[in-house]
Amino acid sequence: MILLPAIDMKDGRCVRLRKGEFSTVSQVADSALETARAFASAGARWVHMVDLDGARGGVRTNFPYISEVIRRSGLSVELGGGIKTVEDVDTVAGTGVSRLVIGSAAVAHPEVVDYALEHYGDRVAVGIDCLDGRVRTAGWERDSGLSGLELARQMEEKRVKTIIFTDIATDGMLFGPSFDQLAALQKAVRCDIVASGGVTTLDDVKRLRDMGLYGAIIGKAYYAGTLDLAEAVREAGPQQ
Repeated sequence: MILLPAIDMKDGRCVRLRKGEFSTVSQVADSALETARAFASAGARWVHMVDLDGARGGVRTNFPYISEVIRRSGLSVELGGGIKTVEDVDTVAGTGVSRLVIGSAAVAHPEVVDYALEHYGDRVAVGIDCLDGRVRTAGWERDSGLSGLELARQMEEKRVKTIIFTDIATDGMLFGPSFDQLAALQKAVRCDIVASGGVTTLDDVKRLRDMGLYGAIIGKAYYAGTLDLAEAVREAGPQQ
């Protein structure tokens, strides 16, 4: 199972939120590049980055910092946030990211997913962000009316390879992932699934690994010190 330690960017700063609420933003690191290099030193091969300003307002103020991580960290970068149009897809893909994550547009503009898959294939992932099992969009601020499983099945039909599933209720809260929802998703689709939200301890990593998940995102646990990344990487197994 690959581990993807996370860097969320807002106004050029490395931050974390609780349950995706912008009112809870707090800075957790000084430099995105140095943070990514610390991930690499711990044995990670991927970093999950989120452009929060892109997600909320469509502005690309964080791109210089993200581009620096892409060019200089030695890590494969998975990037989400604000990929809403075909132009956004091309812009983000052009930065050299290894994988781009389409979120709200998968619901509002599914043709954007079609375009991305046609042009970038397996470099495309879809983020499914749920609260009480229902997909939230627009920076987690709107209820889409769809269940997470419904959207996952729709994406599988489009031949999306990778789904990043976030239970918003657990995000940044440090009380464990939503194992039941992840298991239900595994049964519903054959896509590679990345768990996001609530991964807190080494036991969480082991349990997700034993479930056979493709990947897990490590966020607040790294910054809060509840999880040693190097130890987690060793438990997760070979990193791709």
